[in-house]
Amino acid sequence: MKRHLVWLGALAAIGCMAPAGHAQPIPNPLAEFAGLDKITGRIIKFDVYIDETVQFGALQVTPRVCNTRPPTEAAQTDAFVEVDEITIDRSVRRIFTGWMFAASPGLNAVEHPVYDVWLIDCKTSSPVAPPVPAAAQP
Repeated sequence: MKRHLVWLGALAAIGCMAPAGHAQPIPNPLAEFAGLDKITGRIIKFDVYIDETVQFGALQVTPRVCNTRPPTEAAQTDAFVEVDEITIDRSVRRIFTGWMFAASPGLNAVEHPVYDVWLIDCKTSSPVAPPVPAAAQP
């Protein structure tokens, strides 16, 4: 019995040293979004590479970071995103800067009069070709 108590005490001490649920985020090269066009009622999924911009209707979506957690941790997918609106007079107006959470799409989704955009997942690959580096362009 004493041996079991010593063993349990040692395990508890080890457990106290390792912070639970605080694994380092895993950066991913792609963010997967869904966009709703409220006029047509269509929902479109689209992939965007980190630091690249994709236009969805009058919105330009640019993910800066897209993180997941290790499979041993509770699922937590988040992305830091900037969304700009192209106005009627062709000016660009920032309408969203912040974190989006795939598990809570309504928490920080972009809600626009015509379009909604929310994070679905972070990905490591996509059928969409990666952007061409500026130095490699003719």
